Amino acid sequence: MRRRDNRENTGIKLLSDVTAMILIGMVLTLIITGTETSMRISKSERINITPIRVQDIRDIGQWEFLSIADEELVDTLHEHWWRNKELIRIYRGTLRIGIDLSKAKDDWIHLRGDTAVVELPDVHLLDDNFIDEADSDPFYETGSWSQADREALYRKAKRLMYERCYTQENLQTARDNAKEQLTQFVRAMGFEHVEVKLQGARSKGQGAGE
Repeated sequence: MRRRDNRENTGIKLLSDVTAMILIGMVLTLIITGTETSMRISKSERINITPIRVQDIRDIGQWEFLSIADEELVDTLHEHWWRNKELIRIYRGTLRIGIDLSKAKDDWIHLRGDTAVVELPDVHLLDDNFIDEADSDPFYETGSWSQADREALYRKAKRLMYERCYTQENLQTARDNAKEQLTQFVRAMGFEHVEVKLQGARSKGQGAGE
């Protein structure tokens, strides 16, 4: 009976050793497999500029970077040998300078290394109809005036506003505002390095005043 017990004990010990070896092998396999898998997985922090993202920004449309309110007292005088007549009006308006994003090139924003490069048209007058006729008042009027006379006075006021407000100094202020705001906007998308370029600068003589 003692020999049988010894054999049984030996068999149980051998079975335990084999089971332990199997378990150790499984654990090692899992560790090795897990290590290999983790080495193959890499996390990318790169932010892609997808066509959908670019189109969403283009859909913003006009982006105003500077507005200048102006008021002009404009008059016209017709002299006749029997009587003179005079028309004076006060015109008010606001010139808005900015960029129309819908007119940007398809690749207006692209990556150069780790820098997001933004290339857009130069700032310009967003709306040629900047006089608010509803807020313009008659100041003095004598005699009768035709619609053509009033239209000529309107064009004169428009030209004066344009010459006073659409200056190189104001254009440069709008450009500086555009670069600052666009840089902040693109950085908010996740890009640390941003370069903004405004292409095709207009001269003072172009636009509504022509």
